[in-house]
Amino acid sequence: MSLPDYKSADKQSAPAVPHSPVVQLNVGGHLFSTALSTLRKHPDSQLAELFSGQPKLRTDAQGRYFIDRDGSHFGAVLQFLRSDQLPADNIQQVYREAVHFNIKPLIKRLEETPQLFGELVGRQQFLSRVPHYKENIEVLIRIARAEAIAARHSTIMICVLRTEEDLGFYDNAVNSLEADKESVVTFGPWKAVPSVQDLLDCVKTDIESKGYKVNIQPHVIEKSFLSRSYNFFYKLVFTWW
Repeated sequence: MSLPDYKSADKQSAPAVPHSPVVQLNVGGHLFSTALSTLRKHPDSQLAELFSGQPKLRTDAQGRYFIDRDGSHFGAVLQFLRSDQLPADNIQQVYREAVHFNIKPLIKRLEETPQLFGELVGRQQFLSRVPHYKENIEVLIRIARAEAIAARHSTIMICVLRTEEDLGFYDNAVNSLEADKESVVTFGPWKAVPSVQDLLDCVKTDIESKGYKVNIQPHVIEKSFLSRSYNFFYKLVFTWW
């Protein structure tokens, strides 16, 4: 008795190479029809790879090729592939799709738009010069969540040191605090033009982009007759409800 040829069965059940020049797509529940040549327009893209030779995708119940990704902005990607037209809205969301599908001409064109140029060339280049910036953002969120139990607000002290000279006063400045010194999160110093306020704006923007509601207030330390006053400290307040 011969055993079943599972390898042959797998080959028979796999989706066939699309002979039609029109391809039906299901991208996370969003339905699209497009030309096979459109998907293959940029040979080094992930879409071209998926539809070159044997398609590397499963099909849904209606026989459409299924891409398991949110398809909300896939239409803008197809529009660019069809006509080189850039979207007018949702630039950052379309950019993420372009990066995911490795469509290099679309990535380059989007990076040249005002919306992304300022973010990538200006803000992100600045933040790359602020030591441990991304790690500090995660620490702030982690501390705030730990302090949220049975509370409406979480307040965290941050210290912003703009220059190496400021860094030299750090120990004295922290010792002047009445707050818990162990929980102070410090940013800086950095070698770039943006100011302390610019850094604070970035902190607020990046935390709020994760869905949190925050505000930042200067922390004023009462100056005694013999001590120096430091303006390095700010209160970052999370509001939960």
